[in-house]
Amino acid sequence: MKQFTCIFVFMICGFQLQAQYSGGGEANPGLPTHLEALKEFQDMRFGMFVHWGPVSLRGEEISWSRGREIPIEEYDQLYKEFNPELFNAADWVGAAKAAGMKYLVITSRHHDGFSLWDSRYTDYDMAATPYGKGVLKELAKECQKQGIKFGTYYSICDWYRPDYPVVYPDPDYSFNKEKTMDPVTREKMDQYTTFMKNQLRELIEEYNTFVIWFDGEWEWAWTHEMGMDMYAYLRGLKEDILINNRVDKGRAGMEDNSRDPRYAGDFATPEQNIGDFDNQYAWETCMTIGKQWAWKPDETLKSKKECIHTLLYTIGGDGNLLFNVGPMPDGRMDPRQINRLKEMGRWISMNQEAVYGTRGGPYLPTTRMVSTHKDYRIYLHLLKSSGKKLTLPLEKEIRIKAARFLVDGTPVKLKRNSDSYTLSLPGSLPDKTATVIVLELDKPASEIEPIKL
Repeated sequence: MKQFTCIFVFMICGFQLQAQYSGGGEANPGLPTHLEALKEFQDMRFGMFVHWGPVSLRGEEISWSRGREIPIEEYDQLYKEFNPELFNAADWVGAAKAAGMKYLVITSRHHDGFSLWDSRYTDYDMAATPYGKGVLKELAKECQKQGIKFGTYYSICDWYRPDYPVVYPDPDYSFNKEKTMDPVTREKMDQYTTFMKNQLRELIEEYNTFVIWFDGEWEWAWTHEMGMDMYAYLRGLKEDILINNRVDKGRAGMEDNSRDPRYAGDFATPEQNIGDFDNQYAWETCMTIGKQWAWKPDETLKSKKECIHTLLYTIGGDGNLLFNVGPMPDGRMDPRQINRLKEMGRWISMNQEAVYGTRGGPYLPTTRMVSTHKDYRIYLHLLKSSGKKLTLPLEKEIRIKAARFLVDGTPVKLKRNSDSYTLSLPGSLPDKTATVIVLELDKPASEIEPIKL
């Protein structure tokens, strides 16, 4: 049995700071978002999400299959069979790098309560498996080696621990259910919250995670006050850590990428949905490469075009894309998923100027085109042929000096109208997946207000 120790939990309270960050929106009401960290996050634009654990042995969904497709007694014993001998951190991080991803976020602990590292505060972790050791340390080191930022997902709810009061599955279970917390439940949650803080301190101090990506905040046992307290606690441990909006109760549905300044969190997290254009508050779409978060044999994957367009619609809306893969039970990445990521990476490598370090707009996304911008340039990502003419509204005070295809530099003919420009395009675009045209301006593109086409 591991020795359980207590960490003195200090509180940072009384802050009434309000701040503007690079997106232009309000920071959370307790502490201001760390502006430099947030800008670096937005500049990266593309990251890898990894959902993995003992459930991969059965090929079912992580956590949600517990008590549904897999009996609870069986699910909770899967860790005794889990021996991913072929796990290689360099391969995982290399796959992210080949895809053009700049950061990696792994499910350090999902709703099923299993921890992917050797934690001092639980025996339900990787150290108890036949594999006998955690995987986060190797991943964190390899990320640093290959220039990828390392981040950790952490579930607020835990359906395995007896001191967490919500039961799943349960006939009475429902999302966002409201329930009064009695004194006994409050005591349990205080104990559970201390456990969470201890584990999160491990992730920050031992693995230097750049982000804590929370989930599971919708259950009644987690309150707004707990979210505010947790945000302040973590920022006290690491000033520049980023924390998503799921630390608190401000998320309004799976597709939400809005910002309610009453709640804690540095960025919004629309799930399996591309957020609407929003350049006022940072957001990140999380989406699966197939249909399931955890690995599933013979999973139907998104096509190359669908994957790339998902990225482009996201960055064109001024968001980041956290694209999920599910490694196999033996520790390897699925070869089919790796091939799809490589296809994305080849496109990005040729068009990276229009991806990294950009902001969305000024032209709002349409089914035919999205745009990004940086400095004195606008990048038009043409997703399908718009015919031989493309007319772009533009205020008279700003002039397009030149236009060209990004990949080969071929000039694009321009015609200035009274309040717009017309581009002459070839009958067939050079890249059938997405073709990028660069517009050179005489003023910073950031000075242009969003334009609806």
